[in-house]
Amino acid sequence: MEQAPCISQIAALLADPKRSAMMWAMMDGASRAADELGLLVGLSTSSAGAHLGRLAAGGLLRQEARGKKRFFRIAAPEVGMAVQALASASMVSAELVSRSVAQPLPPLPLLRASICSDHLGGELGTALYQRMLGAGWIEQSDQRLEVTSVGISRFAERGIFVPALAHRQRETVCVCTECKGAAPHLGGALGAGLLQLFMQLGWLRTTEEASTLQVSSNGQREINKIAAAA
Repeated sequence: MEQAPCISQIAALLADPKRSAMMWAMMDGASRAADELGLLVGLSTSSAGAHLGRLAAGGLLRQEARGKKRFFRIAAPEVGMAVQALASASMVSAELVSRSVAQPLPPLPLLRASICSDHLGGELGTALYQRMLGAGWIEQSDQRLEVTSVGISRFAERGIFVPALAHRQRETVCVCTECKGAAPHLGGALGAGLLQLFMQLGWLRTTEEASTLQVSSNGQREINKIAAAA
């Protein structure tokens, strides 16, 4: 019988939320300094370095010294694929648990949803944007949209790490103005990340019409819970 691969060591390394968050911040393939990664997840440089050292020793990261700083990156494409697969699996498992414990509720009238560029538009996207503003997850500052500390925490609970999005070659968050005649909704890297998350969870599906999305009744119920008043 072929010996089964030992995954317990890798699982133990990624089980720590801070380590998994730092891994996620490097999913774009770029090298990050230990102090930068520590800042993203709320750790001191020394603590971040210790965690990153364990990930490197476990073969998940490569490190290099540049002057007095240590830089880290994902060790191989297979590692990135594994992290992405685990992230998707955690979202799906959370959804299955939610379904198993949820009490039956009467069906809701489905809101229309659409893909606007690469993020969620339509009535569903507009309603979500308004709730996030009202709940203080995002706010207008000097004619720009910003994610608040509350929002950063709430998005992280859903597997979206806003500080990591800031390293991408686009705005982290903005009010979409690309869709002519559309009501305001969330754009930027954060808007795209939310759409990807909702589709991975099966809450939204594409249709034969290019920009139209099909919303499941459970999907609308779960999306409506996001940033909803307690």
